Amino acid sequence: MARQAKELKTFGNVRGRGTASNPANRFELVEIELDGDWVDDEVRDAAEAGEAWNPAGRTRFFRDHTRGIIARNQSPDVGFETSINPYRGCEHGCVYCFARPTHEYLGLSAGLDFESRIFVKMDAPELLRRELSGRKWQPQIIVISGVTDCYQPVERRLRITRGCLEVLAEARNPVGIITKNHLVTRDVDLLAKLASHHAVKVHISVTTLDRELQRTMEPRTSTPERRLEAIRTLSDAGIDVGVMVAPVIPGLTDHEMPRILEAAAAAGAVSAGYVPLRLPHGVKDLFADWIQRVYPDRATRVLNRVREMRGGDLYDSTWHRRMSGAGVYAEHLDTLFEASRRKAGFDGRRARYELSTASFRAPPPPPLAPGKLPAQLGLFDQG
Repeated sequence: MARQAKELKTFGNVRGRGTASNPANRFELVEIELDGDWVDDEVRDAAEAGEAWNPAGRTRFFRDHTRGIIARNQSPDVGFETSINPYRGCEHGCVYCFARPTHEYLGLSAGLDFESRIFVKMDAPELLRRELSGRKWQPQIIVISGVTDCYQPVERRLRITRGCLEVLAEARNPVGIITKNHLVTRDVDLLAKLASHHAVKVHISVTTLDRELQRTMEPRTSTPERRLEAIRTLSDAGIDVGVMVAPVIPGLTDHEMPRILEAAAAAGAVSAGYVPLRLPHGVKDLFADWIQRVYPDRATRVLNRVREMRGGDLYDSTWHRRMSGAGVYAEHLDTLFEASRRKAGFDGRRARYELSTASFRAPPPPPLAPGKLPAQLGLFDQG
């Protein structure tokens, strides 16, 4: 039984959140819709208390009792086979995030739920140790943050990513990290240890150098300046670091590509890549609503250019095209990137090392069985 498409309902601009709506889950047949009078009452009560009403409320965290931590990838468009994602959902709140629809598999919404209902894998370090110490493990590159960012705000308190890096550093297993948060520099000690065994590569995502655009589009991420600072800190520590201009949004951020690459090169990046905007499933409606509300003067141009790259639609899931797009404008972006990359000097840069499994040593198995968690009860909702 198919659900009829409905108009996306928004709550206006929600401070600190990337989207302003919580659309129905595409897998659910029943939808609960907030009554307009109830919303008006909530907004009035918040105003009387001198507060801004937030339909998402505070961010809530739930334990994810997964039994395995290493995911296997079979997509021909993704350049890695194994990955770790310590968190499901992401408080960074990037409005364009391609991972938003993954929350629908949990019975939640790709909208506000994705950035305010976060599932955390407290067992991740122990599970990782169990896998790396097992006889079946064949040393290979593991990517952290193949889906959601492993350095989102709550990592500062939970330190799950750091726990995984401690295991990887002990095992000297090569790892790749993708993040847009300066918090990665907290773990420079572990990353430097991995670098000494040619076992780490970090990619910092820089979408824009416009701080106002970043604040609106990626509300809880590090500022552009802090991301460049992270590149510099990691590079100075002897860690190979690259920049990802991702996503590139046609008509909104594409013109910044030359400046981003130049700034990243000056900070010490040794490699660069880019990915055009991807809007799978409900993300296309969330993004279209956002661009029309926040940048109404640019909305038509941006959406039309996205359609030009995606065969007339806002998204094309075809293998080998979904990560790059197709058509004249996609070719233009590719030409712009290559010219900007060369001008920034990336052709003359070489990585200090290639990632290697040569130094791998199996770590001892965990002393405690998964499930014996540290006392974090005050942080979590039960779910």
